Amino acid sequence: MFQCMVVLHSKGGFFLEILKVVDLKKHYGDVKAVDGISFTVERGTVFSFLGPNGAGKTTTVEILEGLRKKDSGEIYYFGERKDVLDRETKRKIGVCLQKSAFFENLTVWETLKLFRGLYGTGLDLKEVMGLFSLENIEKKMVKTLSGGQLQRLAVAVAFINDPEIVFLDEPTTGLDPQARRQIWDTIEHFKNLGKTIFLTTHYMEEAERLSDHVCIIDHGKIIAEGTPSSLISSSGLKTVVEFDCDQDVNVRYLEKKENHYVVETDAPEELIKDLLKNWNVSNIVIRKPNLEDVFLKLTGRDLRE
Repeated sequence: MFQCMVVLHSKGGFFLEILKVVDLKKHYGDVKAVDGISFTVERGTVFSFLGPNGAGKTTTVEILEGLRKKDSGEIYYFGERKDVLDRETKRKIGVCLQKSAFFENLTVWETLKLFRGLYGTGLDLKEVMGLFSLENIEKKMVKTLSGGQLQRLAVAVAFINDPEIVFLDEPTTGLDPQARRQIWDTIEHFKNLGKTIFLTTHYMEEAERLSDHVCIIDHGKIIAEGTPSSLISSSGLKTVVEFDCDQDVNVRYLEKKENHYVVETDAPEELIKDLLKNWNVSNIVIRKPNLEDVFLKLTGRDLRE
């Protein structure tokens, strides 16, 4: 029987574990897209679910959102097993899909009002407009929005019903750096209010900054999970050296993209001396390992591959 910590609340009890997945499986013929994974998402945290393309990430998220059927396994929301998401559970969930579609002839304000009305309750419209910097475009029709504006609207819609847990699938794709950081600040704002964020992203900096817990999936299996700092400290990575070279450098690297190398070493000074002596290298950078380095070491692939 599934056990979970309970925290007493003045209006009743609620579960610290807002989502729990046990031995989840989904196969397509001989392909094991999701191969017996288990994890727990705690209330009031940002949980990042990372993996290269084809790792099983999207299939898992679609199952959790009720968009795809699982083959086997158990899913618990708010301490109750949910083989199929009922209406009450869906009201507590917000979703921002990787690609969202809205009625093109509605304005931004009308779109938010529509989605809030579908739930019968939710956040104040003006508050949401402000949080997602939509005030200046509230009268614009959806069909006239830029890609970045449309993305901000999609993320705002995910929060409009005041959900307990929000699934954000690539929420900052297409945004400029400033707008991306505004979304980060807003995510942290909702986390501080006790909301739970289930995040998938191709931006490792985003995951490292926002996440309380990171879960990495590859070939349908969980290969690592923990806080960003614990994953980095337990990776065994020492020092990372980055450099550019238009020659094939005889060195073991974490990543190579065109002429750019990323190398892990416990002797950076010796490595750099060797590079300068034998190859025409430039733009040398020495730094501490980060979450992206851990990901590369574990999967051998870039997050976007």
